Amino acid sequence: MRASLTRLNRWMDQPIDALPRALILIAAALLLLTYLFPLWTMTMFAPQYPQGLRLYIYGYKLDGGNGGQDVKEVNVLNHYIGMRELTTASFTEFKWIPFVLGALGLLFLRAAVMGKLRYLVDILALYVYFSLFSLWSFGYKLYSYGHNLDPTASVRIPSFMPPMFGYKKLANFEVYSYPELGSYALAAAALVLVAALVFAFRQWRREPA
Repeated sequence: MRASLTRLNRWMDQPIDALPRALILIAAALLLLTYLFPLWTMTMFAPQYPQGLRLYIYGYKLDGGNGGQDVKEVNVLNHYIGMRELTTASFTEFKWIPFVLGALGLLFLRAAVMGKLRYLVDILALYVYFSLFSLWSFGYKLYSYGHNLDPTASVRIPSFMPPMFGYKKLANFEVYSYPELGSYALAAAALVLVAALVFAFRQWRREPA
């Protein structure tokens, strides 16, 4: 047991070479795309909206198609069924996601500069936790909006869960929900970090015991 811990500590303290460091920098650059592109999009079609209503979810704001008018139109519809208004201010995630992504970016740069395997393992673990928590938070928000309807609303409908991924029929609306470029960038950053860890492990295997 003691020998295994010693070997693990020696592995964690080993320096990483140029390729894993470069991959960490690429992962940091991918995080910047989340500030430029949406993370998720929801599109709603109905007979009265053949062109669809679109909601774009960024890491820091909620936007809509048709110059932002689609958000207003969705809120008008939501008012009739007693759903809370969709606004940027109502999403607490928009307050902490940019901060956390910025902090992760700095930790990525630190790991690349310090060049120790333990820093690479740390940022990968933190990144996986952030990703899973963000997905849970998004799903919970969708559930909360669909299950906390005003009982005095003009139109009474059963509680529902908007689709987190894929297609779902809600009343006379066909709703499609899919990740956007920002989320693909986050997924790519995770894969790049895993690749950096794999190359660092191969480097360690090549070195003499």
